[in-house]
Amino acid sequence: MKAVQDDDLLEEDSPPDNRVVQTNQYSSISPPASPVADEEPFSTYFEDKVAIPEDVNQVFSFRKLWAFTGPGFLMSIAYLDPGNIESDLQSGAKAGFKLLWVLLVATIIGLLLQRLAARLGVVTGMHLAEVCNRQYPTVPRIILWLMVELAIIGSDMQEVIGCAIALNLLSVGRIPLWGGVLITITDTFVFLFLDKYGLRKLEAFFAILITIMAISFGYEYVLVKPDQGELLKGMFVPYCEGCGPVQLEQAVGIVGAVIMPHNIYLHSALVKSREIDRRNKKEVKEANKYFFIESTIALFISFLINVFVVAVFAQSFFNKTNMEVNAMCNATGSPHSDLFPLNNGTLEVDIYKGGVVLGCFFGPAALYIWAIGILAAGQSSTMTGTYSGQFVMEGFLNLRWSRFARVLLTRSIAITPTLLVAIFQDVQHLTGMNDFLNVLQSMQLPFALIPILTFTSLTSIMNDFANGLVWKISGGIVILMVCAINMYFVVVYVTALNSVLLYVLAALLSIAYLCFVGYLAWHCLVALGVSCLDFGSRIQMGPSRHTDIYLLNDMDTDTLVER
Repeated sequence: MKAVQDDDLLEEDSPPDNRVVQTNQYSSISPPASPVADEEPFSTYFEDKVAIPEDVNQVFSFRKLWAFTGPGFLMSIAYLDPGNIESDLQSGAKAGFKLLWVLLVATIIGLLLQRLAARLGVVTGMHLAEVCNRQYPTVPRIILWLMVELAIIGSDMQEVIGCAIALNLLSVGRIPLWGGVLITITDTFVFLFLDKYGLRKLEAFFAILITIMAISFGYEYVLVKPDQGELLKGMFVPYCEGCGPVQLEQAVGIVGAVIMPHNIYLHSALVKSREIDRRNKKEVKEANKYFFIESTIALFISFLINVFVVAVFAQSFFNKTNMEVNAMCNATGSPHSDLFPLNNGTLEVDIYKGGVVLGCFFGPAALYIWAIGILAAGQSSTMTGTYSGQFVMEGFLNLRWSRFARVLLTRSIAITPTLLVAIFQDVQHLTGMNDFLNVLQSMQLPFALIPILTFTSLTSIMNDFANGLVWKISGGIVILMVCAINMYFVVVYVTALNSVLLYVLAALLSIAYLCFVGYLAWHCLVALGVSCLDFGSRIQMGPSRHTDIYLLNDMDTDTLVER
């Protein structure tokens, strides 16, 4: 078969002529059949696939872009969850506009990683969890599933508690934290079944929630009137004048908040909702193009919303002291002035205190509109987090349960610890827990980033759409950099604990953690073509080992294509 070049010159040609590759053109792999699945209809998010209109001889079609629009916006909600909003407001309060460029770079890196996730789903017809299930041995696969599950639980706790805080602010404290958690759990179950009325209606509902966030935080932005010159300087000048350890930790926290492990699994699954003939290379190539355009637009909108939040707190509360805020809250008759001690310490805010200080400085309307924005952020991200949990559990464990049973199980796993925290923790003292959850999610990043680079680099899985040399090198560097930044964040957190026992425990856990990351990295390097590490390959093809099929255990045997 003749080698085919991709239009962006970043994808690899077909393998050399002297090799035979076992493949099913442009579908590559499929999940093993389940006896239960054969007997009973299996209800999934993908029952109602969106048809793609036919537009012959058009380089670009707005009709097709509209048909592909949806998955990218659902994915972008993870960039707008309460954890991200809290990171934004803390960035503004601690560093002013100086770290906006970090937010911009982190969003661009996130876009490139989401591109890999979407391509895996489009080309293979399987999402990342399903591919991991087929490619990794049993023990590593179970460990990987548990690590990703931990990341989802951590993210879910922030999202649900974000909703609960918003309800507490909107009710002027009448709805306690645990009550807000129960309300969020209930309405999440209701909203999740919206896709029974059509996939496009569900996607429209998410679009409404994103619009509410844009209007709410945009209102705060217009109200505060940030300095546009300082904003642009902070966004495009990669420098942080006069910054110290506090600002450095905040910069690391921005990267950790923006790039979330479960979102890679989610996006690779969501793209399966479009009707694409994966045997047709032109359709696959076209789908990759439109999904990338849609993801770019979606993340641009999420970036603007994040900028609104950073700018509001940078303009109004950068270098403000607790005493200044306390005095203003007393002057406006706020019942929350006791949140800010009478000292000259720099103001520290979270999403709860952020709403309070906005109310003190700009009136009750600013507080309530802020709370509405947080509620939309928490509700939307809770729903996408639930989808992530379903896809991950179904993919890794090959579950074929009823829809209600799957939703109930994935919700229970994530919600139980959240409810316990809400019952025993006060709404005003959640910052320490949020720091811990951010560290937890940072530690799970390699368990999404390494597999996605591994599988999208394998020609035996991706065929002509495998990563080319440029993407392999740049992807490896980006993932190494992101993981290193997040490990720094973890080390800073652990060293601040000041407990010998915790240091010893952290050291022991670190050894096990690094061993598993090393195992995944070894497989990834083999997939990237580092043949000297391929000492365990079971398959020999011709005079040299064919590293692209090193990880492959089961491939469809429909065809053997000679190249």
